[in-house]
Amino acid sequence: MTDSLTSREILILYYSPGGTTAEMANIIARGVEEVEGLQARIRTVPNVSPTTEQTEAEIPEQGPLYATIDDLIECDGLILGCPTHFGNMPAAMKYFIDRTSALWMGGKLAGKPAAVFSASTSMHGGQESTLLTMMLPLLHHGMLIVGLPYTETELFKTKTGGSPYGATRLTDDLESTPISEDERKLCLALGKRVAATAKKIFQ
Repeated sequence: MTDSLTSREILILYYSPGGTTAEMANIIARGVEEVEGLQARIRTVPNVSPTTEQTEAEIPEQGPLYATIDDLIECDGLILGCPTHFGNMPAAMKYFIDRTSALWMGGKLAGKPAAVFSASTSMHGGQESTLLTMMLPLLHHGMLIVGLPYTETELFKTKTGGSPYGATRLTDDLESTPISEDERKLCLALGKRVAATAKKIFQ
C-alpha cells in the first residue's frame, strides 16, 4: 500500500479489445479522483496466444501500460473490468489473475476494497455472470467487494447497463451506441465508492 503521507491509489485494471471497457475505465477513474487524496492508476493486460502465453511486447505501442504484480501490491484498492466472453472473463484477464498465487500466499491483497465492471453487445449477454466470475478470485484474495447499492437511483431507471454487482455497459459499437447517462453515472459512482472505502480503511 502507498505511504500514508502520499496520495493513495486505486488500480483500475481492464482488458478492452474493442475499446468499450477502456472508456468505462476512464470514467471510473474520474470517479476515483472525486475523492480527496485518491488517485487512479490505469493499467491493462496484453492479449494471449492460443497456448495462453503472452505474445505482445512488455510495453504496449499505445494506451496504458500493462499491469504488473507490483501494481497490485502498491494499490490501496482494485477495480477490475473486461467484456463478457460467453458469460465469463476473457482468457487474457484470467491469465493475469492466475499469476497472482504468490500474492494470495502472502495475503498481499487481503483487506483491500475491490469492485468489477463489464460490457456486452446484448442485453442478456452474460454481464452479471461475468461480474460474479471476476469477484471469485478477489474473494479468495481476501478483498472486500464493493458493489452499487440502490441508493444510486440510476439502477432503477437504466434501460441499458447497470447492476448492483458492478458497473456494466450495453453496446455493439462505440460510435453508434455512446455510453448512456445512467451507465456513465454508475461508472462514476463505482469509482467513487471504492476510493471512499479505501480512504476509510487506510486513513
